[in-house]
Amino acid sequence: MLTHILPLNQQSKTIWLQASQSELLIFVTLQDNIVLITIVKLILSHIYLLIFLFVSCKKQEEITSPNYSVSGRVTNQQGLGLSSVTIYFNATDYVITNADGYWSVTNLTGTHIISPQKDNYNFTPNTFTVNKATSDILFLANNINGNTISNNEQKIIAWLNNLQLSNGLLESTDNSNMVSLYDNALAALAFMSYQDFARAEKIFDFFNTRITTELLSGNGGFSQFRDRNGNPDGNRWMGDNAWLLLALNNYKALTGSTKYNILSSKIENWIRSLQDATDGGIWGGYNSTGVLTGKVTEGNIDAFVAVPKYDNFHVKILNYLKKNRWSTTEKILVSWPGNSQYLYALDIHPWGYCSFEDFPATVLTKANRFICTQTATATQQQITGYCFDIDKDDIWLEGTGEMVVAFRSAGLNQEADNYLNELDKTIINNVPINGVAGMPYATNIGTGYGNGLLWQGADTKPAISSSVWYLFAKHQFNPFSVVRIKNIPLADKFWLK
Repeated sequence: MLTHILPLNQQSKTIWLQASQSELLIFVTLQDNIVLITIVKLILSHIYLLIFLFVSCKKQEEITSPNYSVSGRVTNQQGLGLSSVTIYFNATDYVITNADGYWSVTNLTGTHIISPQKDNYNFTPNTFTVNKATSDILFLANNINGNTISNNEQKIIAWLNNLQLSNGLLESTDNSNMVSLYDNALAALAFMSYQDFARAEKIFDFFNTRITTELLSGNGGFSQFRDRNGNPDGNRWMGDNAWLLLALNNYKALTGSTKYNILSSKIENWIRSLQDATDGGIWGGYNSTGVLTGKVTEGNIDAFVAVPKYDNFHVKILNYLKKNRWSTTEKILVSWPGNSQYLYALDIHPWGYCSFEDFPATVLTKANRFICTQTATATQQQITGYCFDIDKDDIWLEGTGEMVVAFRSAGLNQEADNYLNELDKTIINNVPINGVAGMPYATNIGTGYGNGLLWQGADTKPAISSSVWYLFAKHQFNPFSVVRIKNIPLADKFWLK
């Protein structure tokens, strides 16, 4: 029975306990996280030391597990994931970051120094030491050549700046009086990728003031086209609205600002309202007379990636695509089922790869069916690139830029560099004023997706869509990155089956 206890204090770090009936003295001492217990028995006024017990009092969480996992991400200066970074965890073993910069290593033991490496980049920090389970390790990648923007980039940015109207909108090409919602979403993304958030905000502000009068009026949604004064044409295409939402998602991710949360929420709600309760597909929107337009593969991809997170809305889209727009033999998404000539479309190859987690990179090589060589009307150079479809009668420069972004995300850098060099040869300089440049929509007048001829000027006037995708490709900016990771359950990834 204990009859006396002296509490442990900071000075002695010792307590003693006396058990009178057994004439025992017990001393407990704390030294360097070790408890030293000394038991002394009193016999005939002599003190005999009986035993020492050493008991560790290290906290359980400080004991390193024999096997552990570590994970993290590599981002660029714009806060977006950087693909194809080699993450060494010893002298010879490594993993590679995925399309969104994420990496993980399992079954480690002991201490490891994590070190990222990629040509033309340095990293902060340059190493990270681990000896236990650790997540969210962040490496910031700095492109050694990133401070130097190429001459073509500078000229195209100058052209976009010059194109922006006082109301914040940009015409799709000079003096066209045609303003595309998709093109303005792309322009906002381009401005943000070069850290010009003020110009992106001018675009967002225009639409933010029209939530009630346009987005929430009638059948809802913003119009696909309008004039330079902002007057809409009434054709409310879902895909364009999804791209505006994607641009807003990028803005929030890059700035942390909640300024446009209401705008984003209202667009998302409208897109969700277009889901067909029968098959889960997303209707294409409404034409100017208020009639629902058909479901488009490209538009369903847009809706899936633009609407954040992963819930039943996304599950239903995947079920729709699996049942209605997936070739089980080719293992790719198709565009127009039942039409052999227009079964495939170029854009759903790079967009499919960039939008869905773990989508096989082989889809990009299957786009080889669109490759052709044409003479660029504006520069009279021979260009090799990708057509809209299998008729291969022109080169779609916007789509070729999309392929470069997808190649870079997949770590296929040689292919990315090759087609980027081809795009360089299509730049139109000094139009309409000295010191600016742009890229036309196509190399020559041919058909778009289908058999309709492109418009006059598609091969000679700079266009926002192709020019911006060139900037994305040149600046290694992937607009899908910020919302691409949705943690889709393996069972829902039909493309892996």
